[in-house]
Amino acid sequence: MSGKRPTLADVASRAGTSTAVVSYVLNNGPRPVSESLRAKVVDAIDALGYRPDLRARALRRPRRWRQIGLLVPDLGLPLFGEFVGRIEVEARARDHLTMIGNTGYDPERELEFATAFAEVGIDGLVVIGAANASETAELCRRERIPVVWLHNIRGDVAADIVGVDHAHAGALAARHLLDEHACRDTVFVGGFTESDVRHGDRETVEQRYRGVASVVGAKLRHIRTDLTPAGAYAEVSAFLRSERPPRAIVVGTYGQSAATIRAITDAGLPIPDRVRVVGFDGGTDDYGQPRLTAVQQPVAALACRALGQLLGESGVDEEITTSLRIGDTCGCSVR
Repeated sequence: MSGKRPTLADVASRAGTSTAVVSYVLNNGPRPVSESLRAKVVDAIDALGYRPDLRARALRRPRRWRQIGLLVPDLGLPLFGEFVGRIEVEARARDHLTMIGNTGYDPERELEFATAFAEVGIDGLVVIGAANASETAELCRRERIPVVWLHNIRGDVAADIVGVDHAHAGALAARHLLDEHACRDTVFVGGFTESDVRHGDRETVEQRYRGVASVVGAKLRHIRTDLTPAGAYAEVSAFLRSERPPRAIVVGTYGQSAATIRAITDAGLPIPDRVRVVGFDGGTDDYGQPRLTAVQQPVAALACRALGQLLGESGVDEEITTSLRIGDTCGCSVR
């Protein structure tokens, strides 16, 4: 076969029947088809690698609602939950329903969800924190499905990512600690190698680490962990038992911030008097104690940008940047 996508007519020709019969087989009706003829049609579909263009079919079908797919790595994490909620609201306002797949940063599961979404005829796909970007991009190209990448990706794609500069975010955290609190002894918490983290947002953590290192320099100490709260608590506790306590700690993920704070306080080190802490994200956490000082992403702006790109809306592509939200853990509120 050439690179041309097989058509319904190609299947009918190979099976020696009409396109109407092929349609009856694909739709299981409305007219009956004999078992022998059905078998010929199925064999022709398999031989040609035919896939119904469900997206085109959906576009021809009169309806108000269209559908987009949304792949998210972990619905249990507040940042991704915020993204999902905002995208769903914005999509519904544009007459699009949202189908959600929770990938768990598993490359195979990501591709399975993308394939399933393609088969039901989505009009576009948003992928948050892609773990299998190259193969998912190829699937979308083959199925002619628009795709937008949000937050970060693992793999290479020929498209821009809708997201903030995570290295700049790391530098912002470290610069605040250095300029405002004279913290020259800083530790970074978080792993980003494959041996540290199998399923997790290690790309973002590495970029944040590079940003912190660009400010702190060679003196930066590093506590390697997986990206679980339990991993952070264990490794930070062990570090504080064996090493000189730092003046400041930057925590690479929001999910590990509370565990890091608990490890510091369990070691008898008051926050922020003895150790200052800055983290990332956690925009809805206004009632924790102590309140985390964090570099935050503008979730609403990022979600709107991603959805606008997916649906072909025109707009001004201004840079979307992070900002520092002052809490209790850096020391600003007690000066």
